[in-house]
Formats: sequence, structure tokens, C-alpha cells
Amino acid sequence: MKQPLRPLSIALSLLLAACATTPVPRNGQPPAGAEAPATRAPAVTNAPEQAAVSAAPDVWARLRDSFALPACAADPAVEAWAKRYTRSPRRFESQMRAVLPRLVYVEESAARHGVPGEFALLPWVESHFTPVPPRGNRPAGMWQIVPSTARRMKLQVGRAYDGRLDLTVSTDAVMTLLRHYHDWFQDWRLADYAYNGGRFGLDRLLARVGAPPPEPAVPELPVRAGTRQHLVKLLAIACVVREPERFGVTLPTLDDEQHLVAVAVGRRLTLAKAARQAGMPLATLANLNAGYRNGVVDASKGGGQLLLPRRYAEQLRAGLLAQAPGSRDGDAAGVGARSDPPGPNDADAPATRADPPTYVVRAGDTLSRIARRYHVRVAELKQWNHLRGDAIHAGQKLAVGAPD
Repeated sequence: MKQPLRPLSIALSLLLAACATTPVPRNGQPPAGAEAPATRAPAVTNAPEQAAVSAAPDVWARLRDSFALPACAADPAVEAWAKRYTRSPRRFESQMRAVLPRLVYVEESAARHGVPGEFALLPWVESHFTPVPPRGNRPAGMWQIVPSTARRMKLQVGRAYDGRLDLTVSTDAVMTLLRHYHDWFQDWRLADYAYNGGRFGLDRLLARVGAPPPEPAVPELPVRAGTRQHLVKLLAIACVVREPERFGVTLPTLDDEQHLVAVAVGRRLTLAKAARQAGMPLATLANLNAGYRNGVVDASKGGGQLLLPRRYAEQLRAGLLAQAPGSRDGDAAGVGARSDPPGPNDADAPATRADPPTYVVRAGDTLSRIARRYHVRVAELKQWNHLRGDAIHAGQKLAVGAPD
């Protein structure tokens, strides 16, 4: 009887030994007690993974794949804010649909810089993706950057052009900054704290109290309540993206034609003329390119490119090519001269002053509403239009940019 049982005993011993080893975690994270890598990189750091993420069906899948911060259960305040964001599901969906082209553009920039997807949602926390106009030393733009920080980020801040409101250059600068913060602190949570409260103050604090442990998800550091809440809000909007069905919302999709692309502008060009060439509303183009505060693209003064939906980009490129010196429709060197003389808005007429973009007042309009629409100050509207008070009337034509 003992001889036949021997193979069975050996098999049972091997099975017990296998069960005693550490199981392979399902989520790819190191097992409890294992030494964590020095840098917690997002899921889009190496080339093969990044190519796979780029082929993902939608932005939400790519975001979830690249998330690196704790999930919804990280802190009770996270779920509370997620519910607050989505307490009116239809309104939330409408807001998210409106900002989705900007969000997709930011997500693509985050992926290029190796920044986790949560930070593509950062403008939701800062401004709901609105290019807030500048007012003195207050924060401005979608990323809410103050002038002193903008200068350290090498963003131009001026009356004609403000890089904080330029979605292309400001997003690239912010992603570079976030990557630097992570490399410095080795913690994406602290990168968010630094973005809100400043790196040097956080440096001094950590030198005094030490770096926080991985848990809790929201570090218990003696920082301002607003800085702590900033991270909570970021985790909360990421929570909604992780589990939209849990909050009764449906995340919108974006047609390929609506994706934002940058078109290089090699010469001085008014937004009004660019909008005509692209076949799109001036207000839409101005909103997407709010950095050109005087309504003129001029690379010598900052910027030098326009951001617009792909459906209009090719038409604008064709228009710029047709107006280029030496082209069939150009008027340089007498080649293919146009039948109509250059007008005041023609970018290729350097001897002529460019008229600022204008707006025809509609019933119910106010100066403050028009100023918000074109991302300028009411005082500037008054100055450009020689207004002494706030009274305007329907049919009145107002300059909404500074004269060149």
C-alpha cells in the first residue's frame, strides 16, 4: 500500500510549495513588501506601450491606461467631490463635451512628456479648461499661471501676446514643469502639491518633516487647505473618468474632424483673416487662440501658430500656401498678382496697418459679456473704442483687439 501512495505524496508536496510562493499580482504592481522602483512612471513611458496607447479607441481609454495616482477609494473626500462634479449628470456631460477638444490635445501632450493621464484633467480643476483673461498679477489662462511663474517657465506675457493663454505653448510648458516636479520629488502627489503651492515652499517643508509615505493617498502634510483640496479634486475628476457609470454619466466622444491641430503661420496674420481663410467663425478661432490678445498672429512677438479643429486646418493651410510669396495667387515679385489690391487686413501688405478684429453688438450684449467672449478686459474695450461709459447699442461696431 505505501508504494503506490509515494507519487501522490510527492505531487502534494510540490503543490503545497507552489502555493507558498508569492502570487503574481494581477495589476502588474510589485507584491506587498517588495522594493518599489525609484520612479513611478506612467503607463506610456516606453515606445511600444506608447504606440499601443496611441492606437486606443478613445481618449478615455488612453487616460485610464496612463493613470498613476490612487483610485476612487483613496479618500472619502475624493468620492464626495466626484459626486459634486456629477450631481447634474446632463450638465456635466455638456461641460465635458464642450472642453473635450482641449482635453484631447492636453492628453496627447501629457503622453509625449510621460506625465500620467490624471494631469490632463488638471485644467478642469484650475479653470474648467477656460482661457481666463489676465488681470494684473492674478493667475491667467487655462492653467491659471501667475506672471512671475510664467517668466520662470519662459512664457511671454505682454499686451499683444500672452503665452499663458496660448494652449499650445502653455500646455507644453506645464507638462515640462510637472515632469520636472516628479523627477525632483519622485512622487506625482507631491508634483501636484508643488504645482499648486510652489516647489520651493514644499522643499522647505519636506526638509523639516520628511517625505510622506505612500499611504494615505492624500499626503498628511501641513500644507494649505487649498493645496490639499487641489489634489483631492484632481483625484475626484479622475475617479469620474475611471468609473463614469458609477456616477450616472456618459463620457462624450470626439470626431476626428474635431481634433485640434496646430498650423504654423510664417508671417503676420490677423485672426479675422485666418478665420475667413479657414471658413470658421472668428469667435471660435479667437477662443482657441486667446494668447493673441490684439487679434494678430506675429511670431516676432510670440506664438506663431494657430490651433483649430482638423476640419478647418487643411483649408487654412491651403489659404496660407496660396498667399505665400511666389505662389500662383501671391502678389510677391509680381508673380500671379491678384486682381484686387491688398486690403487693410491682408498680412502680406506690410506697408498697410492691419485693422483690429471687430464685433457688431447684438441686443442684450454688455461690455463685460463681449470682453469675456474675446478674452480681453472691459477697460481695453473702452480704450480701443473711445468709450467713456458702459453704454452700447445693437448694431454698434466695436474693436475687440488693439490696433496694430
